[in-house]
Amino acid sequence: MTWAILSGIEGNLAAYEAVLEDLKRRSIKSLYILGDAIGSSGDNEAIIQRLRSPKRGELEPQICQGWWEEQLLILYSLGRTSEPTELINQYGIQALKSLWESVPRSQVEWIRSLDFGFFELDCLLIHGSSVSVSDELMPTTAPIQMLDRLMRMEANNLFCGRSGLTFQYEINQANVLSTVTTLAASTPTQTASIQPKQIIGVGNVGRTFGQSTYTLYSPYSNRVEFRTVRYGAGKGFRTHR
Repeated sequence: MTWAILSGIEGNLAAYEAVLEDLKRRSIKSLYILGDAIGSSGDNEAIIQRLRSPKRGELEPQICQGWWEEQLLILYSLGRTSEPTELINQYGIQALKSLWESVPRSQVEWIRSLDFGFFELDCLLIHGSSVSVSDELMPTTAPIQMLDRLMRMEANNLFCGRSGLTFQYEINQANVLSTVTTLAASTPTQTASIQPKQIIGVGNVGRTFGQSTYTLYSPYSNRVEFRTVRYGAGKGFRTHR
């Protein structure tokens, strides 16, 4: 059983089609899209229609909200904050305008209905982390922070797409010391042994024109495979593990 895990289509329909074509080479059980299906550029309306209406014989994608979806909901006063401060600070007013104009009002409720993430077997599949869609996990993130994100959901494998990178971050073994302190006293320190865990950055489909990255995962063998698909003039594909 193999899962295909994508993130960051960002309105790039050609990139998504290239990944779907590459998936035809494999026997895929489930297709997960970990947010950022839309973005500030590209054809957001077309990609939403494509996701909502798979072609005959294609898998129904399981989609969760990403950072761009949350920014859109904020513009409609449906997000966790009232002002699109992150969007303006990172991309400017023009990106805000483009996002607003590129997604029809009729599609907002569908975006609002998307899950925050998925928990399958011992795997958490999410755009950012168990903290928020803005939480960007990277190969340089401190181990204690990575472990915190895993332990919040009692997951052994966390798949995320916020950074746009492909990476496999392994925590082979750890001991966690915990103490509860109240006004009255402190409880004795307790030690918990942590079994091997991993965090996987699944890549980005649409951000870099002509090149898409995504991840294949076999849950019963715990095998991770990163795929790079090239489309357009220099099309092709390559694999690394």
